[in-house]
Amino acid sequence: MYRIKTYNTISTKGLDRFERDRYEVGQDIAHPDALLLRSHKLQESEIPASVTAIARAGAGVNNIPTALCSERGIPVFNTPGANANAVKELVAAAMLLASRDIVGGITFAQSQDPSMTAADMNALMEREKKRFAGAELAGKTLGVVGLGAIGSLVARLGLDFGMDVVGFDPALSVEAAWRLPSEVQRMENVQSLVGRSDFVSLHLPVLDSTRGLVNAEMLSHFKKGSCLLNFAREEIVSTEAVVEALDSGRLRRYVADFPSPLLLGRSDALLMPHIGASTAEAEENCAVMAANQLRAFLEHGNIRNSVNFPAIELERTTEYRITIANRNEPGMLSHILTLIGDDGLNVADLLNKSVGDIAYNIIDLDELPQQALLDKIKGLEGVINLRLIEGAPT
Repeated sequence: MYRIKTYNTISTKGLDRFERDRYEVGQDIAHPDALLLRSHKLQESEIPASVTAIARAGAGVNNIPTALCSERGIPVFNTPGANANAVKELVAAAMLLASRDIVGGITFAQSQDPSMTAADMNALMEREKKRFAGAELAGKTLGVVGLGAIGSLVARLGLDFGMDVVGFDPALSVEAAWRLPSEVQRMENVQSLVGRSDFVSLHLPVLDSTRGLVNAEMLSHFKKGSCLLNFAREEIVSTEAVVEALDSGRLRRYVADFPSPLLLGRSDALLMPHIGASTAEAEENCAVMAANQLRAFLEHGNIRNSVNFPAIELERTTEYRITIANRNEPGMLSHILTLIGDDGLNVADLLNKSVGDIAYNIIDLDELPQQALLDKIKGLEGVINLRLIEGAPT
């Protein structure tokens, strides 16, 4: 029986992925094998020794101490792309709100005296509507910074609006490149992108290289009168620099999913309460994806969409599988295999992958390994943890 401790409210469609005869799931689970959460800010003290995996039903993992998890050999999973359509649709709304004074027009209409006659109201609307005139998106240039699951959809959205689309991503994967429409022009750097874009949409994770990326220096390269959209992460943008850019006219409008006290009350800042992924469909997709990834790991040791471990999957061929996380150092795998061979066991299949300082091994054995052997492997210098997974291949 596997034990999953949950934080926040997780969609029942995701929780239903855990078979009740094999999983115990809830918020009061003691000694959990894995943690499943959304926005809860996980503290070190909330990760007991029994935990072997953590999954976030969402893309960002800045609420999880990933460095600590790596030290303990705990893979941290996320769900990239599961909320991509929800965010894309909100970006579409954001561009429309930024290009035309829809909010101002609605506010004006709703503020009128309800005792006014229909004829008087119609006449007033006709006189005043020019105050809320805007511009069309067609023919404008959209710059997309970050061309992953969400960014590629936003790029396609811009094309559907009749916009010219340019993009930049320093770490564009082969998979992401295939998703990207051929009409999107790739730029060599962010500065060249923002210099020609009427709208700049950010779709980057928070990394050391992206934290504070949009600062005063970067904003100085923006096309005058452009619009900045941030539906990625608050930490990517310097709010103080945005205020200065709005005051100077460098930016015409700032639309973000992260309100800041510095921007409240400004008509040129449209702020939303972090609702990019707040749709029933996105929450279900994220929960199902996170649950599937936890099951694949707990039942088979396979890893998909981990932010701190390599992607690795090996089809089960025997009833006995051991998985080993170790420091990525030369000779580790050979030491492990020597111990297995000295114990008289045959390796039916194996796979080894690494990322950064972490290496991960999946080893299928023809026979059940004895505890003495497992203890020897655990005792090797550089081994972080080891799991024995038993059961018929499925």
